[in-house]
Amino acid sequence: MLTPLFEAMEPPEGTPRHLWFAIVLFVLSLLLTLSIPIWTPMLFKPQLLSDPFLQLPTEDSVRVVWFTEFPGIQHTVAYGEDLQQVVGATTTKLSRTREDRRSRVGTQTEDGEIYQTPTMRDIWRHEAKVTGLTPGVRVSYRVTSVDAQSREVSSNVFTLAPKPQPNTQLKILLTSDHQLMPMTAANLQKVEETMGRLDAVFLAGDLQNIPDRASEWFDDNRGGAFFPVLQGRAHYTLEKNGQTEVYTGGEIIQHVPLFPATGNHEVMGRFSMEKDLNEQFADAFPREIADRLYREKAAEINPEGSPVLRDRWLIDNSFNTITFNEIFTLPNNGGNENYYAITFGDVRLVVLYVTNIWRSPSLSPNRKGRYRERQQDVDNPEKWGFGQHIFEPIAKGSEQYQWLERELNSAEFKQAKYKIVMFHHPPHSLGGNVVPPYTNPVQRLEQDAIGRISVRYEYPPAQDYIIRDVVPLLESAGVQLVFFGHSHLWNRFVSPSGMHFLESSNVGNTYGAYWQDKKREVPKNYREEYVATGDPNALDPVVPTLVPLVDETGNTLPYLASNDISAFSIFDTATGVVSSYRFDLRKPAAPAIKFDEFKLK
Repeated sequence: MLTPLFEAMEPPEGTPRHLWFAIVLFVLSLLLTLSIPIWTPMLFKPQLLSDPFLQLPTEDSVRVVWFTEFPGIQHTVAYGEDLQQVVGATTTKLSRTREDRRSRVGTQTEDGEIYQTPTMRDIWRHEAKVTGLTPGVRVSYRVTSVDAQSREVSSNVFTLAPKPQPNTQLKILLTSDHQLMPMTAANLQKVEETMGRLDAVFLAGDLQNIPDRASEWFDDNRGGAFFPVLQGRAHYTLEKNGQTEVYTGGEIIQHVPLFPATGNHEVMGRFSMEKDLNEQFADAFPREIADRLYREKAAEINPEGSPVLRDRWLIDNSFNTITFNEIFTLPNNGGNENYYAITFGDVRLVVLYVTNIWRSPSLSPNRKGRYRERQQDVDNPEKWGFGQHIFEPIAKGSEQYQWLERELNSAEFKQAKYKIVMFHHPPHSLGGNVVPPYTNPVQRLEQDAIGRISVRYEYPPAQDYIIRDVVPLLESAGVQLVFFGHSHLWNRFVSPSGMHFLESSNVGNTYGAYWQDKKREVPKNYREEYVATGDPNALDPVVPTLVPLVDETGNTLPYLASNDISAFSIFDTATGVVSSYRFDLRKPAAPAIKFDEFKLK
């Protein structure tokens, strides 16, 4: 397991290699004994933590971003013919990246082998703006970082380009819900094999599982971290039917820009340096409740009345997207880092922050769920989950909704040939996460026959903000495609007005489709009724137009929900066609099959 580390180290001149390895082994054992991470930089040649990737293209520029585990003294991008032009990078340090007992990083392959509590992991981000570019012209580039000992490390040579002009043929990958799932690396490898060079990636949220766990972004030792699978550097081993394959993912985002939406897995809950990161992730707390608690304790928490301390306390005691926002450079035209719009060739892409905390549908009194609190927490509201509360308001009149209204009335939007809106939460789906309705939970206190109080949550369907407020606005503005994720399956729908809805999230795994006899876990004795099967918002799923799957009796299926078959979707702007492909990981050498297509009008 340590062989790659040895290969990265050069013995001092005159030192026998076997003696040098013996010294290194001794030092490594000492570091492990002291619980010091084995990537301590003094031992090894400098390494890039990620390949570069592309962000925020304009008409004549693009940002190049990469990461290291050392601050360095110089970070540059060389580009152009013979890489003769050089631009320096701005370096910042990620503020919340950590590892913990559940990390799979370095030599930790079981819980708590190295880390017992959350431990800060120092990671530096480097961003350079490459300018003077010409639309339609690809330029070679390479990044180089120099550490404090003046040792250099460089990436391979990749290509970049600025934002494409209208009428440029583009192939855009539509994907979501990667989350280090078993089939993700294979999926992206098949994308590259099938499509060749893409032009952009639209990713509808849930990039990883725990956003503050550094290894999930960069170097999870199981081989399927977020950046490696999108950069062809993964090494994910997958066994199907007794046949083992190692998948590397696809070399994609080194060459094309990535546009992500914020999913629920980009949001961390209440901050702690004692609780493990999974527990913190699941402990998101409504901001308005945190604000109420702050005001009750303000004299104790913040006796000087510092607004900086107040804001920091509210973030630490509710939820945040700090790591996601620090990693990506996205258009800042929404007044909020998590919703934005950009024109890319013939496409106007509008990205919304539409996601809520995921909670279990279980009605067990011992679960902090969608529909109830744990019985043991009833007398302690600071331990409540408050149901599936929404992170950013999108109801009519909210700041985000008003921004969306302005965007849909903008010249950039109206002039675009293709109008696509992307967010995480499904408006229509056969999956489990489309229920309950997307609305603020209504809390109800119930008392049983013996006087025991329980805390329940209801979600009135008539107050579903996506269906009630957002979808009518999008339809009236002429949006052709709403792209989303969250339920880990492929299905699509068309509204009576002709607006398309696509969920292409059977990328890394599935949790199934609730169709016909398969029913969601929903409460039956609540005031509201919750739909157990089919789309709760009254659209029929579209059967794939080319090669649909069939069930065991030969009936065609209007969805793909499989842990053996993975899917991806491609939008071709030259034809306006969205094509979906599937491939069976039990037959790794077989080509991908185009099983559905539809055209945006």
